[in-house]
Amino acid sequence: MSEARMLGVLGGMGPLAGATFMQRLTLLTPATRDQDHIPAILWSDPRVPDRTAARLSGGEDPLPWLLRGLRGLEAAGCGAVAIPCNTAHGWFAAMQDATRLPILHIVEAAADELRRLGAHDGRIGLLATKGTLAMRLYQERLEGRGYEVLVPETEEMDRVVMPAIDEVKANRVAEAYAPLAEAATRLVARGARAVVLGCTEIPLGISAGPALPFPVADTIDALARAAIGWAKPAG
Repeated sequence: MSEARMLGVLGGMGPLAGATFMQRLTLLTPATRDQDHIPAILWSDPRVPDRTAARLSGGEDPLPWLLRGLRGLEAAGCGAVAIPCNTAHGWFAAMQDATRLPILHIVEAAADELRRLGAHDGRIGLLATKGTLAMRLYQERLEGRGYEVLVPETEEMDRVVMPAIDEVKANRVAEAYAPLAEAATRLVARGARAVVLGCTEIPLGISAGPALPFPVADTIDALARAAIGWAKPAG
């Protein structure tokens, strides 16, 4: 594989999500030997300021830190960038304008994952950070593809979803399962045919317990599949 197919991974948001992305990229790649895998460089910088705080409460702007990572991946010879953090995609346009490298969009990858799961249209649920929901990163793109997007109630976000995300960031992954499963199940009860796990901490919590009895679009896996498609195009 040529150096042009070196994948850059802008991670650290959070660190476990970035590390898990690298693992899933490896496990999902069709390979029988080391040399069949995708060359990749992980830039894991947990110092990037909180994206939700920046968007909702005037916190420090993460963009300079994101651009620093992009420049590092450019200098390393990467040919494209994957960002295993959903909320960071609120700065997608500014990042893409600042780099010559194509950035794989996690929401587009999630839409492909929904189709792979058989959910081509209709109602789908979305679990995400408050920042991702406020920026309508998923709602606008998925509604344009014919989906109706259901999100948790404000009370559920405050009581269940955001605390569970914090548990994962604090390495208490098992504790996140029950509240996240509750939130996902409530979306299905409201008519969702599948649930998008639209924060890369959420699949980590969901995977810590029994499989849910309905389709979930894991955005870590979705982005890994998009990266594989870029690095190993069909044909």
